[in-house]
Amino acid sequence: MSTKETYKASFDELQKIVAEMESGEIGVDELADKVKRASVLIQKCKEILSKTEVDVQKILDGLDES
Repeated sequence: MSTKETYKASFDELQKIVAEMESGEIGVDELADKVKRASVLIQKCKEILSKTEVDVQKILDGLDES
């Protein structure tokens, strides 16, 4: 699975959780689990974005050296 697919899947799941929270579809019993899962997804997305930023910067730095 590519980074893009992993990011998209994580972001889509996060959006679904947020939508469920906003609509009131999540019961009190599920809320803590959903918040924990959302936290994991947010961290995963942040890590992917940070890695992508570093990779892009390396590419740009390589272009500057040419």
